[in-house]
Amino acid sequence: MDWFRCRVLVDTVAFGGSMSAAAAALGVSRPTARKWWQRSVGLATRCGQLGGIAAPLVRWPAIGAALVAAAAARRRRPLTLLDREVIAIRHARRVTPAAIGRELGRHRSVITRELQRNSGPDGSYFGSAAAVRARERARRPKPFKLTDPALVGKVTGWLEDGWSPHLIAEVLAAEHPDEQTRRVSHETIYQALYVQTRGTLRADLARHLSTKRTGRKTRTATRRGTSIYADAFTISQRPAEATDRAVPGHWEGDLILGTGNRSAIGTLVERSTRFTILLHLPGRHDAQSVADAMITAMADLPEHLRRSITWDRGVELADYARIQLELKAPVFFCDPHSPWQRGSNENTNRLLRHWFEKGTDLSAWTAADLRRVQDSLNTRPRPTLGLKTPAQALTEHLHAAA
Repeated sequence: MDWFRCRVLVDTVAFGGSMSAAAAALGVSRPTARKWWQRSVGLATRCGQLGGIAAPLVRWPAIGAALVAAAAARRRRPLTLLDREVIAIRHARRVTPAAIGRELGRHRSVITRELQRNSGPDGSYFGSAAAVRARERARRPKPFKLTDPALVGKVTGWLEDGWSPHLIAEVLAAEHPDEQTRRVSHETIYQALYVQTRGTLRADLARHLSTKRTGRKTRTATRRGTSIYADAFTISQRPAEATDRAVPGHWEGDLILGTGNRSAIGTLVERSTRFTILLHLPGRHDAQSVADAMITAMADLPEHLRRSITWDRGVELADYARIQLELKAPVFFCDPHSPWQRGSNENTNRLLRHWFEKGTDLSAWTAADLRRVQDSLNTRPRPTLGLKTPAQALTEHLHAAA
């Protein structure tokens, strides 16, 4: 087989030309041209045996330069067979991905990913073989990954315990870094819950998510806040060390409300370690009750773990002056309509809804119940902590300060 004319044939067809036109231009019959085409594809799948189609072009710099110019002029996405042949030529000459990217008008990351994804087992890269691999990877539909009974059982157990799909995916990736078949992405878990054709998980497991939704939807509504107190500290006055989470002892708080706002549980989250404290409010949740519960819960903390408290703009913290005096910690209030300024607390409250469901009477939970839930959450691994638990992170800070 004439490798040079075969290469011209492949490029002609790749650029949209017909097999008959390519055969006529090369002076061969159409059956011969088709045989060359079939052999080139076969060799692409066995690129490690004969060196691939790009090998002859490495010995002909003029042809390689022409291919580069043509590929740069096209600048199409995704990468074409011609682009991949140029990458093969330049990579064989040890040209850097950045330089190849400049020649083709692509970002260097495109070239780097292409070499990582479509190189052979021995690290060699050939354009035609890479095109075959890319085509196989792009085929749809993809086989669904969450089918192994053991993996389904593990994911189900964690969902029933209130774990989020994001957390499950992170833990599986940490436990099985080199075993793709024993881990799944969070999107795969969501699809198994919400997409009927991929329902390998029980539909009722969606009720264990913090949102309690039976279907996916975009949130567009915003909560309305209450007015702030004229003499209170605002979040803009909070020290910078609280924002960057470098120093422990800065807390965020809010209330989780029950049916008709008649019952509530207070939540406090330390920004650096995500350690959570739950405030038992069995009766009223007015300003005095909340202040009493907060002072009792935080009084035993070391002073360096009581640097500040950030709260939403609710009337339940009207007695903030007494809190500041007793705990020797300033209280800062968020801006109007800005719950994201208490991001750690908002996220934690969503996790707590696994136990304290919306529309239920929260006064039925005893102080012992709250301690059990608090301990469960504080011993759960967190991706933001490198899969350490809040309890572990807080213990490390305490030992460092000792």
